[in-house]
Amino acid sequence: MDECESQPDPGLNYAVEAGPPPRVRFSGRMDAYSTGPVWQAVLDEFRKWAGASELVLDVGEVEYCDGAGAALLYSVERETAERGGTLRFEGMTGAIAGHLKPYRDADAARPARGTGSPSWAQRLRRGVSAVGLEIHEQVAFVGEVSLALARGLARPGRVRWGDALPVAESAGYQALPIVSLIAFLLGVILAFQSAVAMGQFGAQIFVADLVAISLLRELGPLMMAILLAGRSGAAFAAEIGTMKVNEEVSALTTMGLDPVRFLVVPRILAGVLVAPLLTLYANLIGLIGAALVMRGFGIPMVTFFNQVSGAVDVGDLGSGLFKACVFGFLVASVGCLRGLQTGAGAAAVGRSTTSAVVSAIILIVIVDGLFAVLFFHLGI
Repeated sequence: MDECESQPDPGLNYAVEAGPPPRVRFSGRMDAYSTGPVWQAVLDEFRKWAGASELVLDVGEVEYCDGAGAALLYSVERETAERGGTLRFEGMTGAIAGHLKPYRDADAARPARGTGSPSWAQRLRRGVSAVGLEIHEQVAFVGEVSLALARGLARPGRVRWGDALPVAESAGYQALPIVSLIAFLLGVILAFQSAVAMGQFGAQIFVADLVAISLLRELGPLMMAILLAGRSGAAFAAEIGTMKVNEEVSALTTMGLDPVRFLVVPRILAGVLVAPLLTLYANLIGLIGAALVMRGFGIPMVTFFNQVSGAVDVGDLGSGLFKACVFGFLVASVGCLRGLQTGAGAAAVGRSTTSAVVSAIILIVIVDGLFAVLFFHLGI
C-alpha cells in the first residue's frame, strides 16, 4: 500500500492510500483557516485517480468541520463526478452531512447544462406552464382581494380611507387632462369618419346614434381602462414594488399586518370608484367633440343631442359603467399584484411596471370580449 501524508496546516492532515480503491483520509479540523492551504493539493491528488471507478474519502477522524470544510468535500465530490467516477464517504457524521447538504441541494436545483437549444415541445410546455401559473396566481389574488373587500365593506371602519382618497385623487382628478384630450379626439375621429361614409347615403344625422352607442357601450369604458392601466396601474406596481425592494412589505408582515389590507384594498377601492366617473366624463367630452364635427357638416348641436337622447337609454349607459367598474378592479388588482411580485433590485421594479401595463391591457381586451358575448345573449 502506497501512502503519503501532507500537513500544510497544523489543523488539518490528509493521507492518500493507493488502494484499491484509492482512499484519502482527513483528520483534524476542517475550517476556514485549515482548508485553504490544502485545497488545491487535495484536488490534484484526486485528479491523479481520474480513471478509477470508485474513490473513498474517509472523514472519520475529522474533529471539526464547518462550511469551508464542507465546501472542500463538495468540490472533491463534484470533481470526481465530472471525471466519471464515484466518491464514497466513510465515517460521515451528521454534522458534516448537515454542512454538505446545502451545497448538494443547490447543485440539484441548478438546471442541467444542455448541449443545444430546447426543442419546440419543451418551449411549448414551459410557455403553457408559465401561463397556467400566472392564471392561478391572478385568480388566487383576486379571491384574496375580494375577501378583503368584503370584510372592509362589512366593517367600513377598518378600511384605510385616508389612503384610498389620495390615491383616488391621483388616479381620477389628475387624469382629467389626458382623458379629456383622448376622449375629445376619439369623438372627433369617430364623427368625421362616420359622416364621410354616411354622407354618401344622406344619413349623416345617424352619426349621432353611432357615436353615442359606441362611446357609451364600448369605447368610453375601453379607452378609460387603457389610460388607467398605463397611468395608474403602472403607478401602483411601481409604488408597491419599491416598497417590496426596500423591505417595507416584509416589515408590515413582521409586525403582523396584512399587506393586502393596508396596501392593496385602498388602491382597489380607488380604482373601482374613479373608473365609472372617468368613463362618464369621457363619454361627455367625446359627444361634445362629435357634436362640433357635425356642426361643421350643417347639423345643429341641439339636433345632434336630441338624436343622441333618442338613440341611447339607461341600459346602454349602465352597461358601460358596469364594465368600467370591472375594468377599474382589474387594472388596480393587476398593478398591485405585480408590485407584490417584484424581485430584488431596481430593475425588478421596471419589469413589474411593464408587466402590470401589458397584463392589464390583455385582461381588459379579454374581459371586454366576454362582456360583448354575454350582453348579446342577455339582450342588453
